[in-house]
Amino acid sequence: MDHTNAGMQACIEACTECHHACLQTAMTHCLQAGGEHTEPAHFTLMLNCAEICQASANLQLSASEFAPRLCALCAEVCEACAASCEAVGDMDECVAACRRCAESCTSMAEA
Repeated sequence: MDHTNAGMQACIEACTECHHACLQTAMTHCLQAGGEHTEPAHFTLMLNCAEICQASANLQLSASEFAPRLCALCAEVCEACAASCEAVGDMDECVAACRRCAESCTSMAEA
C-alpha cells in the first residue's frame, strides 16, 4: 500500500472528517438534544463510527496490509450511522460526512 496515493489521501481525510463529525455531534448536539439523539443504539453507533473511522485512517497512514478490509467494514458502519442520524434528524453534517467516508472507504476496499 502506497500511502502517498491520491485516493488513499482522500480516504484518510474523509475518515478523519467523519471521526470528527460523529464524535463532535454525539458529544455536543446529541447530548444537548436528548431523547432519540441519546437512545443507546443510536448514540453507540455514532461513537463506533467515530472509532472505526479513526482506526481506518491510522491503518492507511501506516500502509497496513489490513487497511482495505478495515475500509470495507468502515464503509458499512458509516452507512449505518448515516441512516441512523438521518432517521433521528437534525444532523445533516454528520450524515454527509458519513456518506463521504463510506464512498471513499468503499473505493479503497475495492482497490
